[in-house]
Amino acid sequence: MFMGTGSDVGKSLLVAGLCRALANRGLRVAPFKPQNMSNNAAVTTDGGEIGRAQALQARAARRDPITAMNPVLLKPEVETGSQVVVRGQRRASMSARAYWQERSKLLPEVLQAFFELAGTVDVVIVEGAGSASEVNLRANDIANFGFAQAAQVPVVLVGDIQRGGVIASIIGTFGVIDPADAALIRATLVNKFQGDPTLFADGVSFIAERTGVPCLGPVPWFADAGKLPAEDVLALEGYTASRAGGFTIAVPRLPRIANFDDLDPLRAEPGVMVMLVEPGQPLPREADLVILAGSKATRGDLAALRANGWDIDIAAHHRAGGKVLGICGGYQMLGRSIADPDGIEGAPGTSPGLGLLDVETVLTPVKQLRVEQATHTASGAAISGYHMHMGVTEGSDRSRPFAQVSGTPEGAISADGRVAGTYLHGLFAADPFRRAFLGNAASPDLAYEAGIELSLDDLAAHLEKHLNIDALLRLAKPVVT
Repeated sequence: MFMGTGSDVGKSLLVAGLCRALANRGLRVAPFKPQNMSNNAAVTTDGGEIGRAQALQARAARRDPITAMNPVLLKPEVETGSQVVVRGQRRASMSARAYWQERSKLLPEVLQAFFELAGTVDVVIVEGAGSASEVNLRANDIANFGFAQAAQVPVVLVGDIQRGGVIASIIGTFGVIDPADAALIRATLVNKFQGDPTLFADGVSFIAERTGVPCLGPVPWFADAGKLPAEDVLALEGYTASRAGGFTIAVPRLPRIANFDDLDPLRAEPGVMVMLVEPGQPLPREADLVILAGSKATRGDLAALRANGWDIDIAAHHRAGGKVLGICGGYQMLGRSIADPDGIEGAPGTSPGLGLLDVETVLTPVKQLRVEQATHTASGAAISGYHMHMGVTEGSDRSRPFAQVSGTPEGAISADGRVAGTYLHGLFAADPFRRAFLGNAASPDLAYEAGIELSLDDLAAHLEKHLNIDALLRLAKPVVT
């Protein structure tokens, strides 16, 4: 199990790389994360949802993503609360305090998922959440040492040298956690190193001496990390591509933006600039396309959109002949209204939409989770995507569907053809569709999915070169149920 001295130390990428490296060695391997918090999720082959990072790790392991790989997923809806997804299905919406008090009740289900998964593979690689040293959250924990103790899983503690103070953060973790938890840590690892690794040799020795366990690494920075789908909103810092000219796509950064990896294939296009517009900034006038991405709290994000004046910017963009695409929650925002009679996202009520599509949405308790094979109506290009939404959208603009799914119309297009909405996530990963949608702005040479596979192989080779994977395997122990 890989735990971190803090968030974003590179645990997810390490697990993905090791999954691919071990799979390349012929081992049956699977990722596991007891509890994740992210609005970037993926649909599984068994009809649920898990964190996007675990789906990428499953792909790295050359396995289908299943709900057992991430039995508890928290999807933030408000500042102090989240939707709680257990074994892929929405169970409740809870405040942070209520969840903290109740989460230990989920440990049996977490362990059941872990043991189920372990029974199908040779190696399970577990990822912790956040920081291993959050002693104020240790009671009732199911994400880090609470799980590790219950399953008796050996731990590797990962520190990020880019943050500074990595020696103190690793040694300090041993100093503040319970001795019984510290006894589970069998090795440490220094990640994201840049420069001459021999200059850190004394650091490796010092960490090993003070902690009493071997220090593996340092592991050098993996330069192509940005080519892989990101786990959570932290990755949106510095997201805007630094390209001048070309085709410009503006994306308002809403507070509960979700499944933003829909944008990654667009960002990979050399002739496209994706501009993530921060709150307080206007949408750029030069934008060729505005995309409203998915949202975990559609009515709340719609209110934030209006508070930033982006509704005015979008209307002006449309009047000037610009195009607008809404994906999932963004699609719902483009309609005339969004009704939440059951209070699924908060207080019951109805919010007026942007009115650029003649459709209305009613939010419903049942979440639709499906992997889809669709056909783009305008071009006939194939789309491989997925549905992950709550709500039913109807209206006259649905007579002009964005796509066809098994002969059923999907999405909507405005009468002028310049505004479109769809519930299909992951649509731009399909090269033929992306090229048809972008026209001359798309590169004929970009093969997005093949590039992901190449990056995973490169990551595995990087870890094989710089990390003693055999030593890691020797730390592993048989699962005892």
